[in-house]
Amino acid sequence: MKSLLQLSFPCALLLLCSCAVGPNYQKPDVAKLTPADWRWKVAEPKDTLPKGDWWKVFHDSILDELETVAVTNNQNLRAAVARVDQSRAGARLTRSQFFPELSLDPSVRRERTSGNLPTPIPFDVPSARFNTFSVPLDLSYEVDLWGGVRRSFESAQAQAQASIADYHSVLLTLTADVAVNYFLVRSLDAERAVLRRTVELRNDSFRILNERFATGVILEIDVAQAKTELASAKADLADVTRQRAETLHALALLCGESIGSFEIVERSLTAAPAIVSPALPSTLLERRPDIARAERNLAAKNAQIGVARAAYFPAVRLAGQAGYLSVEAESLFSGDSRVWSIGPSVSLPLFNAGRTAAQVRQSEAAYQEALADYRQTVLAAFKEVEDSLAQIVLRNEQAAAQTEALTAARRVTELAKARYEAGATSYLELLDAERTALLHERRQAQLEAQRFAASVRLIKSLGGGLESEMQDERAPVRGITGGKGP
Repeated sequence: MKSLLQLSFPCALLLLCSCAVGPNYQKPDVAKLTPADWRWKVAEPKDTLPKGDWWKVFHDSILDELETVAVTNNQNLRAAVARVDQSRAGARLTRSQFFPELSLDPSVRRERTSGNLPTPIPFDVPSARFNTFSVPLDLSYEVDLWGGVRRSFESAQAQAQASIADYHSVLLTLTADVAVNYFLVRSLDAERAVLRRTVELRNDSFRILNERFATGVILEIDVAQAKTELASAKADLADVTRQRAETLHALALLCGESIGSFEIVERSLTAAPAIVSPALPSTLLERRPDIARAERNLAAKNAQIGVARAAYFPAVRLAGQAGYLSVEAESLFSGDSRVWSIGPSVSLPLFNAGRTAAQVRQSEAAYQEALADYRQTVLAAFKEVEDSLAQIVLRNEQAAAQTEALTAARRVTELAKARYEAGATSYLELLDAERTALLHERRQAQLEAQRFAASVRLIKSLGGGLESEMQDERAPVRGITGGKGP
């Protein structure tokens, strides 16, 4: 036992004198790939910063409840948590290689020797029976002279951090999808309300026109046209109801709820789309979990180069055993029963047909692939932000124009109705005006959902957690001019 303890000093000395082969990781600088006015800097992922409940900026209690249920019950999110646990366990498994492996293997054995030993033996050897009691403590340790284990641990740690980033990515996507689908439901609620009113008006028109036709005041073609418009409005209402049901099913899946029992009370939107301050620094993109995952994966691939290069060098292993061995149980732990052995071994690779060189080249190529993936992820992040900003600006302009168009269409309908009742025009002109007004009402409801979705997508593209940069649309703000950094 004392000899094994004495072994710790040379092990520690060898470990201190060892080095780590392979390149040390340098965080990539992608300033050349990004817009100059964003002023991107060397990667410093901050995806683990608390993001808060970003959806509360919309001030909708039902949305808040749906997000809470989704974060609690969503199965994809639970799977992401399990993957984080797996990667952390893998990192701990790699870390265990830093330490010697000790095992206690006690045994008891009963033996009988043969009385008929092989010839030539000049004398007879009688058979014997005896016991063997053994309590050995075995030690084995591979000295990490070239840093292969350290590089493996670096890679495992980076992979664990990448899995955490994957979890945050799943979480952000989940909460954004819940919000987008919820606002779509509200848009369909508004469309259904418009179509219900239209069906009632068409039904009243059909009844009145049918009565006037019976008295010979109008022609049958007006009644047939009114009946056609009534059936068309009912068909549109059924189609929108179908879309709402399918969107509810998608929400139920996101929330981990049973589709059959999931329901949202129908009502119109009461909140206004949130907007983001126009002076957005590029550091906000560091919150994006996909950028953090790509950067951590790059670090893992870099460490794997050192693991591959360590195979060029000799492997030094230390093995030792200490314990007690006796044929009598009573004397097992006496001084004379002590046994021990210790000795190093060296394995020097001489020829493996280029396997190590191929593994090094493979690791270097994997690093270049991860570097390209990281740069592509950064470029895609800037594109998504710019797309979202453009959507917000243009959707606002579209909403203003749509409001004007709806107001004008309603006025045209009023004038057409007055002309028809005065006998100055046909019923077909009135129907055309009403159809145009209905189309603009439905477009306005759809556009409202698209404006909310644009706000959600901008929040998602910036990694979420932007309460300080966000405000209610009804508050006085400057216009968004591109959202770039100062």
